[in-house]
Amino acid sequence: MKPARMRGATAIRIVALALVLCPLHAHAHLIATGLGPVYDGIIHFALTPEDLIPAVALALFAGLRGKDHARCAMFVLPLAWLAGGVAGTSIAAQLPASLAWLPLLVLGALVASDLRLPLAATTAIALLLGGFLGYANGVAMAQAGPGTRAIIGISGTVFVAMTLVAALVTAWQSGWARIAWRVLGSWIAASGLLLLGWSLLDARLPDIGGAFPRIIAHA
Repeated sequence: MKPARMRGATAIRIVALALVLCPLHAHAHLIATGLGPVYDGIIHFALTPEDLIPAVALALFAGLRGKDHARCAMFVLPLAWLAGGVAGTSIAAQLPASLAWLPLLVLGALVASDLRLPLAATTAIALLLGGFLGYANGVAMAQAGPGTRAIIGISGTVFVAMTLVAALVTAWQSGWARIAWRVLGSWIAASGLLLLGWSLLDARLPDIGGAFPRIIAHA
């Protein structure tokens, strides 16, 4: 039974990493639900790993730090997301897609290390994350059409997700549960590392492709 369970756990981890690494181009396209821009924004957040996983990671970290940190992140992140989204719909200057690994790696490492930071640091992280991801969403929404109304839907969903996850982590902080949250953070950090390697590989592919004609010519 143990080998079967280990294989099942490994399969789940592989699927989770694949969801993060798959080229969804989620910031460039919007799934139309037919229910209006607000619901389109909700679905966009739920189906975009580059948005969902960092928000969950911040909720994990804030929950591990206690109720004050959880309450702060719960309100600061959605508000910063909304402000960044509004700015993105107005400016519409694209951010480099290769930075998607950064929030995963940083937040995953913070959760895994269980680093004790002051409340001001948690607030700053929530502001930076919300502004960064919100701006990217705003640019995508401006290109797709829904604009600010979709950003409102995304920000509301961020608030709900943050509230649920942070409350769960804050409530379950016994020995084994805290270890489980940290293990989850380590997998988020590993996903960030893999995504970084993937982006570096994509950046080198033109050079690799250009080398083949030279190799053939000298053969």
